[in-house]
Amino acid sequence: MTNLPDVLHATAAGADALGFIFAPVSKRRVTAEQARELSLAAGPSVARVGVFMNQPLDEVLRTAEAARMSAVQLHGPLPTLYMEAVAAYYPVLRVLRPDEVGQDAEKWAHPHVTLMVDAPAPGSGVPLNWADLPAGALHGRWLAGGLGPDNVAQAIALVGPTGVDAVSKLEASPGLKNPQAVTAFIQAAKRA
Repeated sequence: MTNLPDVLHATAAGADALGFIFAPVSKRRVTAEQARELSLAAGPSVARVGVFMNQPLDEVLRTAEAARMSAVQLHGPLPTLYMEAVAAYYPVLRVLRPDEVGQDAEKWAHPHVTLMVDAPAPGSGVPLNWADLPAGALHGRWLAGGLGPDNVAQAIALVGPTGVDAVSKLEASPGLKNPQAVTAFIQAAKRA
């Protein structure tokens, strides 16, 4: 989320969580101050997730606190101790690529960490091949990567994730949501 109209629309449409990207490489990046303003407008019933990629631990914790995040999503190769340090303060969505699901997933086992399987190129809008995931790979986990109103119900039916995350397929342009796509996505995900 990068602007107030998108936050208000997603909240009114029934979003359970809103993402605020702090990763320096993203076209959708917001500052802690912007995210704080936007997250406060969302109200207390909507989770506010700060998205980080390979950033120093103190920066993640400082930014999440200043922005009033209720959870943190972590991308990139990170040591277990880093993730555990963040999980001491916030629930964590730890993002894995499909090839990491079987081999590395166990090392992320922690009571405050939920795994999220994402496509190899996050934010690209290109979905991963759900059929290639091992049976039960998404039990208790989230799914991201190329999800939109046209395919979220199929993805949920096929792999049964605990939650879903979408960005690029819900945008009119990077950082600006398409309200109709947001509403259609939320309705399709909740029906599925």
